Amino acid sequence: MTNMKEYKDKTAGDLTKLMAEKREQIRGFRFGSTGSKIKNVKLGRTLRKDIARIMTELSIRVRKESGKIKESVNIQTKEVKSKVRR
Repeated sequence: MTNMKEYKDKTAGDLTKLMAEKREQIRGFRFGSTGSKIKNVKLGRTLRKDIARIMTELSIRVRKESGKIKESVNIQTKEVKSKVRR
């Protein structure tokens, strides 16, 4: 499992390739789990989370380029989370 910081340093092409690799890994995990070849049952969950992190980073970049989002994305999301919790 990797952090969002590691994804911010990579290019969009690298992220797309990495996402394709993760999707192949999760496909192998699904087919391997039917024959009970998989020992690490958390692998599927971590792969799904990594794919979601990559997709989030790609969508943030697209939104930044189109001007729909400001540079302070983290501050805005924290404010939204704090409003939802109240």
